[in-house]
Amino acid sequence: MRREELLDAAEDLLCDQGSQALTLAAVAERAGCSKGGLLYHFSSKEALIKGMVERLIEDFDQLIAAQGHDTYTKNYLAATFAAVQSGRLRRWAVVTGASGNLYLLAPLRVAMARWHREGLGSEPDPAAAQIVRLACEGLWDVATHDPDLYDDDHYAELKRRLLDLLPA
Repeated sequence: MRREELLDAAEDLLCDQGSQALTLAAVAERAGCSKGGLLYHFSSKEALIKGMVERLIEDFDQLIAAQGHDTYTKNYLAATFAAVQSGRLRRWAVVTGASGNLYLLAPLRVAMARWHREGLGSEPDPAAAQIVRLACEGLWDVATHDPDLYDDDHYAELKRRLLDLLPA
């Protein structure tokens, strides 16, 4: 059983049944492996949650890197909209909500600080870049609570308006 398959099983379990259902036995069953097989990769429920959080961070870092715009903020903005519109947001909500432990979310706090500091010195307008990044965080939060609030046209308009805040 591969580590990624176990993380997928844990995320699916969280999405389907909520954090109260997240037990090592339930994840192993969902993944179709023994509890010992799960424990080989994750020694505890906390290690499993930490693994899910770290994977979310890595996924978002890759999404930012894949955008190809001329500034980090434009890449961050495009990655945010891609994540929100693709359904990745649900994974973030359930994984971070499952933690209930600030220690387990420490890697996310570190990543968030990095995302909000990255490349600000090279941005043409650092204040506008910060405003756009903070707006992205607001979008994540609102869409987490009501994923069907906006349709694709509304997202496109929001993205265009945020891009307009940044120098060309």
